[in-house]
This record gives sequence, C-alpha cells and structure tokens, in this order.
Amino acid sequence: MTELSLRGLTKRFGAYTAVEDVTLDIPNGQFVCLLGPSGCGKTTLLRLIAGLEEPSAGQILVEGADQTDVPTHRRGFGMVFQSLALFPHLTVAQNIAYPLAIRGVGRAAQARRVAELLDLVQLPDLGDRRVHQLSGGQRQRVAIARGLAIDPKVFLLDEPLSALDANLREHMQVELRQLQQRLGVTTVVVTHDQKEALTMADLLIVMDRGRVQQMGAPMDLYRDPANAFVAGFIGSTNLLPGRLVGGVLEVGGQAIRLADGDRVKCAEGAAVLSVRPEDVRFAEAGLPARVSFVRDLGESVQFRLDLDGREVTALFAPRDRPAVGLGDTVHLAFEPGRRVVLAP
Repeated sequence: MTELSLRGLTKRFGAYTAVEDVTLDIPNGQFVCLLGPSGCGKTTLLRLIAGLEEPSAGQILVEGADQTDVPTHRRGFGMVFQSLALFPHLTVAQNIAYPLAIRGVGRAAQARRVAELLDLVQLPDLGDRRVHQLSGGQRQRVAIARGLAIDPKVFLLDEPLSALDANLREHMQVELRQLQQRLGVTTVVVTHDQKEALTMADLLIVMDRGRVQQMGAPMDLYRDPANAFVAGFIGSTNLLPGRLVGGVLEVGGQAIRLADGDRVKCAEGAAVLSVRPEDVRFAEAGLPARVSFVRDLGESVQFRLDLDGREVTALFAPRDRPAVGLGDTVHLAFEPGRRVVLAP
C-alpha cells in the first residue's frame, strides 16, 4: 500500500507558481529527501503535505484516503520545523508532551510516552531541563521526539539539521536515519544539502522551479541523471558540450565512441557530456588540458584542469595520485560505461 500520494499538486501565489503539477507516490516506510536549490518549491511542497498551505489544484492521499481538505491537526502527521520551535518556558518533557496534551491524552499516558521517546532519542535523564540548558544536538533530539509523540502516519522535517555545525550535522544525519529505520515511519525531509540527501534517503526527489526533475534511489540519480540540472546538482560533475552523431560523441575536436553502460538521454546533434570527477583519467592520448590547481583532501586528491578555457575536475585516491603538478599538460580520458550524454 502506498502511504503518501500526490496527484497534480500545484500551488500558486498570485502570478507566481511555487509548485507545479507534482505527481508522485511515496511507499510506506520510506525515507524521502526533497532536494533542490533555494526557491525550487521544496518547502512549499512540504507545507502543502502538512496542510499548512492550501493547494491551488491537486490532491494529497494517505493510504488512499483524500487528505487535501483535512485540517493540519487532524492529519496525524508529525513535523519538525527548521527553527525547531521549542517552547523555552517549558521543560524538555513538557515540550515533548505538548502534542499529546492538546489532544486530551491523560497525564499518566503522557508521562509513559515521554519516557519512551526520551529513551528513543537518547536523552533519558534530561526531561526536567529547560531548552536553554541544552546543546544544539540535544535540542534537535527534543524536536524530533516531539514530532514523533503522536506516533505519526507521516513524519515531515524542514531543513532540520541546518543550524548545526558540520561534525554534529553528520552525526545527526546518521542518528536520524537509524531512528527512522527502527520506527519504520514514512519520513519526508526537505534539504538543500546534497551530501545529507545522499546519506539518508531511500528515495530522492530533485526539484527545480516548482517541478520534480527526477526521483529515484540516490545512486540511480547520481549515475543516471535525467538531465543536466540533476547531473550538476547531485554531487559534482563535469559538463562538456559536444555533438552526438551515429553513436560517436565529439568533444573538444576529438571523437569518443560510446560503450556499453554509457547512457544517452538525447537525440543526435548538440549534446552535453556529463562525467563525474572520479571517472576522469589521465592517459597517453586524449583531450589535452593544463593542470591549474591541485588540492590534497586527505581521502582524495583533486586536480582542476583547464580544457580549452573550460574547467574540468578530476579526483584520485592518494595511492593513485598521478605524478603531475601545477602547469603540466595532461591528456584526459573518461571511464567507459560511466559517461552520460544529455540534452544541452
């Protein structure tokens, strides 16, 4: 059974269309990331699902039941806002219990549920503390516990980790993913962080200008992007203009014969070659380029190369580092079977 379905969902603010004709199915128990640049419509889409915005057109279904006109508080969804929105005058336990209290749950049942959730988010002894006494990561856990208090059908989170520092953010990504796997709750997270989405998601939905550009498993989108926008937004890639004729791609005046595993997403004629930095190789023959920058990242070595005025990035494991330096000329080849040819 599909847990959450959207059918032609559209939201207009006057003449501006923030979300346009979004149709998708999110299976039960999936961890879904809505990913895209600022202004792409991902937060508006989340607010539509939550009932915080009224759609201009379309339907929202949960287990086949139409929820489009159901008020927010009756949808049975949990939500964590970007600001967390914790109540500073309440204790941790009171914050977590708040959704239960406003639904008329008895105090004994509230206490039992709060104790369960404090154990779940690994804060068993902090129920009596005030919000200002907590670290950033602890506040995040409290907000998550409050969102889960009603045992939601769908759990919605809007940029939940954006205020955390880099190390804590990575730690919380893993914690949130593990928590979701234990509970099996259908979860939708808005993020603009590609690494965060790739780390956590079962299903990745990439948006731009109010529309879904592609959805699927993270590595499917990474290896098989539908268009140049997705290729450039998921991780990093090199986009090189060329021309496709008879199964041969001409780039920079040289012919590249496509191999099994290479993906062609356009008709013959003008095209764009997408190749990931880890799939760029230095070879005896190929496209001539000059090394313009070298950066040792510890787990990898990054080379930036000037290919006839266009920058190309290559990544190598430290043990495979080529013996070339700044200003050297190298010849570039691209790993067969890992190349994607897209419409320009």
